[in-house]
Amino acid sequence: MNKLEKSGQFDVEALRKQVSDTETRNDASRHAAGETPGINPYARQIAEQFRNGTYSPVIIIGQLRLLEFLTQFAIGLLGFYSAPGDGSDGILMRAVMAAIVSALTVVALQLADTYSISALRARVRYLPRAFAAFAIVFVLTTGAFSLLRGLSAATAQSYAIWFVAGALFLVIDRFLVAQGVRRWARNGIMERRAVIVGGGEPAKELIRMLEQQADNDIRVCGIFDDRGEKRSPIMVAGYPKLGTVSELVEFVRMTRIDMLIIALPLSAEARIFELLKKLWVLPVDIRLAAHANRLRFRPRAYSHVGAVPMLDIFKKPIRDWDSVAKRAFDIFFATIALCLLWPIMVATAIAVKATSEGPVFFMQKRHGFNNEVINVFKFRSMYTNMSDPTAKAAVTKGDPRVTRVGRFIRKTSIDELPQLFNVLKGELSLVGPRPHAVLAQAHDRAFADIVDGYFARHRVKPGVTGWAQINGWRGEVDNDDKIKFRTAYDLYYIENWSLWFDLKILFLTPVRLLNTENAY
Repeated sequence: MNKLEKSGQFDVEALRKQVSDTETRNDASRHAAGETPGINPYARQIAEQFRNGTYSPVIIIGQLRLLEFLTQFAIGLLGFYSAPGDGSDGILMRAVMAAIVSALTVVALQLADTYSISALRARVRYLPRAFAAFAIVFVLTTGAFSLLRGLSAATAQSYAIWFVAGALFLVIDRFLVAQGVRRWARNGIMERRAVIVGGGEPAKELIRMLEQQADNDIRVCGIFDDRGEKRSPIMVAGYPKLGTVSELVEFVRMTRIDMLIIALPLSAEARIFELLKKLWVLPVDIRLAAHANRLRFRPRAYSHVGAVPMLDIFKKPIRDWDSVAKRAFDIFFATIALCLLWPIMVATAIAVKATSEGPVFFMQKRHGFNNEVINVFKFRSMYTNMSDPTAKAAVTKGDPRVTRVGRFIRKTSIDELPQLFNVLKGELSLVGPRPHAVLAQAHDRAFADIVDGYFARHRVKPGVTGWAQINGWRGEVDNDDKIKFRTAYDLYYIENWSLWFDLKILFLTPVRLLNTENAY
């Protein structure tokens, strides 16, 4: 991000007053006034710039690997049709050769470090390395086949045409990719967005080191610090201090931030611990900058942003290709479920409409990923004039608000089936922590007031079913232990996620739903 004070987007004195005013109003006073914790107008203005997501470099690199494999494979087959040689290869043999050359080329390009962002940004510098990797693989592979099967002049000519076409594609491909990566980086489409926690000299030194990286893809979006202006200036290395750590949580909820970098020395153990207690609930990477620490660990203990060493504290769950795999899993199984269950859904809709007045569907506002509020679909199970969209009053056994049909579909969880449409929209996953209503509570206490770190369950998309539900923690939350155990199971799921785990939960769900003890 360009330094904001240079772009004229805000007045420093006005920012100083806004931050100062915000710092003096703590969360308790806001709560007493009936307000929700917020951020100052300048921080809100900056947050608006980062609401949309970015392209993950990991995803882009993976897509490029796949593209180069498929294209080199196609070139090998097309070369056979245009120059079949003496015909001794045959289409099957050429396909095997093309697949081996393509796969080994991708491996060689990876070993030559030509899939790093710095390599992809360079138009010319890494081209010799990429060309050499392809040439070595091609010569060794075709040479080995030739020794085994013999090589005629006509076949050698066809290999030469294949080699030239493959090399030409690689040069053009890498040049165009470099143009695209540079443009995406310039436009902020492909970047890692970071917020620095802690101001003063450590933050200033960190920013200077990041700015010195030739191929830096980190965009610093601002600084948050609890300390006053005497110890933490309003401006650090040209970047604004936007508020306190409590306001940082709200800021990240409003944006698509990738990383929080804590710019504090390891010796500030107590302060780091207090920061982490507030920040670990967020779906972001949390790293501790280690550039200024005298204490040194083994090299493998560090991750690096450019040449700046970092200690990884928390990692964002279900990221990059894992998120792609989970989304594909959701779409595939949700589509199958709709194809199999549509007769039950149609029959339920008719029964709901025929037995009580009101709409077939009921929409309720619930917490989604990163505390975003989403509208969750359900079949209506209550009388319309008694429905409770806020869910402040949980449904209890024998609740008079529930219709006859509603009692059955709630026990069998048929009322949840319309949430398959939420899955296809991308608001829910098939498997994940169950979404709770925004104002859900137990004995007049919000869930977040009962469970420390409750909102950490929102670091992933909520699900139609979940690990807590198949272990019996479903239905009414009428005491503190129920929400504590439910949250503990949700956090276990997040920390241990895998597609196999999702598959296990998905196939156990119908079996466990036979136990309707807590469903009413």
